[in-house]
Amino acid sequence: MVKKSQPIGVFDSGYGGLTVLNELLKTLPEYDFIYLGDNARSPYGTRSFDVVYDYTLEAVEQLFSMGCELVILACNTASAKALRTIQQCDLPKINPNRRVLGVIRPSVEEISNITNSKHVGIMGTVGTIRSNSYPLEIAKLFPDIVVVQEACPMWVPLVENNEIETEGGRYFIKKNIESLLAKDPHIDAIILGCTHYPLMQKEIKKMLPKHIQLVSQGEIVARSLKDYLYRHPEMDIRCSKNANCEFYTTEFVDSFEEKAGRFLNTSLKAKHITY
Repeated sequence: MVKKSQPIGVFDSGYGGLTVLNELLKTLPEYDFIYLGDNARSPYGTRSFDVVYDYTLEAVEQLFSMGCELVILACNTASAKALRTIQQCDLPKINPNRRVLGVIRPSVEEISNITNSKHVGIMGTVGTIRSNSYPLEIAKLFPDIVVVQEACPMWVPLVENNEIETEGGRYFIKKNIESLLAKDPHIDAIILGCTHYPLMQKEIKKMLPKHIQLVSQGEIVARSLKDYLYRHPEMDIRCSKNANCEFYTTEFVDSFEEKAGRFLNTSLKAKHITY
């Protein structure tokens, strides 16, 4: 009997999660993945907790129906506003053996290895910053670390419209960086709390003092997932390993393929999905 494909699901409201997927493919190349982008309803960053939770749960259930035993919320907003409720309230009813993981906890766990001053900055969407998920998680693990935040509402549109290296793009990047550093001049590490932001690292680094380190989520999440599968062989054995990756979007396929190709630096084929 041929084993049914059981890929790892990777979900994002749009394209940013592709930066996480890119690192997952490098770190776990033998595994199967399904990427689902809810591009038709993106962005999630300005939506309420209830709406983000409803949309995220729909996506998780869709990925489960496609054979995924494990789903990664490669979206800070979904991780901030929906993950805990899904883990605590929904999974026990849907299937207690399946798992949904996010991107915030792995990023927070990494921060103590990077900061010397114990002053950390968070840059993210309006929704992620308003949720206070990063300060709350950091306080649980590292109560001695001081956290300041900066909402960057223009950064995702800059990435998705390929405006990062324009005069206008650099203006908004510089404006938000200066605003964050003005809140706490002792910051020596910044978490890029949005999966779009790795595409901006080159420009961000140009505007940062040399001593400030950037924490980019893709590599961290990939290492964390590899470790998770090592520590949970009962889940690892349920994940199929044929080195396949499929892409699905709730929006126009042509637009998704063009923008996703920019994130992954390769051409790809996607399928439209409704759920």
